[in-house]
Amino acid sequence: MRGLVVLVTLACLASAQHQALIDYLERRLLAIEDRISLWHEQTTRYASELRELKQQMVSQLETLDKEKETLRMNLDSVGTRVDRVEREMDYLETQNGAQPCVDVDDKLIEQEVTLVKEKQRAKYSKLSDCSDMISSIKAMKILKRAGGPKGTWTKDTNRGSGKIYVFNGTDDDTIHEFASVQDFTRSQGLSLSQNLKLPSAWRGTGHVVFNNHAYYINQEEEMMVVKYNIKNGSVTDSAVFPVQDHMPVYGLTPETVMDLAVDEEGLWAIYSTRQNDKHISLAKMDANSLDIEQMWDTNCPRENAEAAFVICGTLYVVYNTKQPGRSRVQCVFDVNDMVTNEEAPLVYFPKRYGAHSSLKYNPQEQLLYAWDDGYQILYKLIMKKKLEI
Repeated sequence: MRGLVVLVTLACLASAQHQALIDYLERRLLAIEDRISLWHEQTTRYASELRELKQQMVSQLETLDKEKETLRMNLDSVGTRVDRVEREMDYLETQNGAQPCVDVDDKLIEQEVTLVKEKQRAKYSKLSDCSDMISSIKAMKILKRAGGPKGTWTKDTNRGSGKIYVFNGTDDDTIHEFASVQDFTRSQGLSLSQNLKLPSAWRGTGHVVFNNHAYYINQEEEMMVVKYNIKNGSVTDSAVFPVQDHMPVYGLTPETVMDLAVDEEGLWAIYSTRQNDKHISLAKMDANSLDIEQMWDTNCPRENAEAAFVICGTLYVVYNTKQPGRSRVQCVFDVNDMVTNEEAPLVYFPKRYGAHSSLKYNPQEQLLYAWDDGYQILYKLIMKKKLEI
C-alpha cells in the first residue's frame, strides 16, 4: 500500500513538472510572437518612412534642378543686359566724345570734288515731298542672333503690315516670314517662321519687301530683278537689269552683286559695273513694272564699303573705318543736289560685332534693319530737313 502511494505521488510530481514546462514554453512563444509582431510593425513603419524620404528627396532634387535652370537663365539674361549696356555706353561715347580721327584718302577727296557728268547729275523729278536726311543715330537695339554670318532681315514697308522677313545667307530659295517683331524675337532661331518657297534662288543680301511683294536678285545667266507676290505665292514680274558687266557693289560684301532699297519715293537699285568699277551707281526703278526711270554714276567709292541705303532720294554709303568695331556714313549722294558730302553730318554707327552685310531702311518707322555677323540689329535714326544744313 505504501508503495502505491509513493508511485502516485511521483506521478503527480511528474505531471506538475510537465504542466509547468508547457506553461513556460507557451509564455516564451507568446513573447516571441509579440516581438515578431513588433518587429514587423517597426519594419513596415521604417519602410514607409524610407519611401516618404525618397519622395521628398526626389521632389527637392527636381526643385533644385528647376532653380538651377532659372538661375542659369537669369545669369544669361544678366550677361546679355551687361553686353547691351556696354554697347550703349560705346554708342554714348560716340555721340558725346571727341570727334574720331578718320584718315581720308587723298583720292577720296579728289573724287568728292569731281563733278559727275551733267546728264547723270540732272535733278530727279521726285514722287513725294520728302526732304529729310539723317542727323544722327539715336540708339541701337540688338534683338537676337539667328542664321549665318550674312543675310538680310526687313519689315514690309507697307504701312498696314507688321510682318518680318528673313533671308538667311547669300544663296537660297526660302524666305522666313514672322507675323511680328515680337514673334521673331521670342522664336528659338527661325523655328516660329512660316517658310515661303521661291520659284528661283536669290543671290546676295540685296532684297526688300515692299507692299506685300518680295523683290530679290536672281543671277544665273543674266542679272534679274524678280517681283514675287507673297500673298498668292507667284512671280508677278521679272526684268533683266539693263547693265552689262556687273561687279559686286560693295568691296567688303562681294556676295552682293546688286542691292535693292526702298524709301519714301519707292524702289531703288544700287549697283556697280566694270565701266565704273571704282564707284557705286544708283538707279530709280518703277516698283510696278520694274522699268528703270533714271540712272546716276555717283562719286562714292566701292573700296571698304559695307552696305548702303536710300532715304528721301539720298544714297548713304557705309564704310569700315580704321577704328575697331565701328563704321560710318562716309559718302552721300543726293539725286536732287540738295546735300553734298561736305554738308552732310558725320554719322557713326555704334560698336558692333563684325561688318554690316545689309542695311534696310523702313520709311514708316525711320529705322534701319541691320544684319551684323548673324545678329539682327535695329538702329533708330534722328532726322532733320535738308534745307536746315
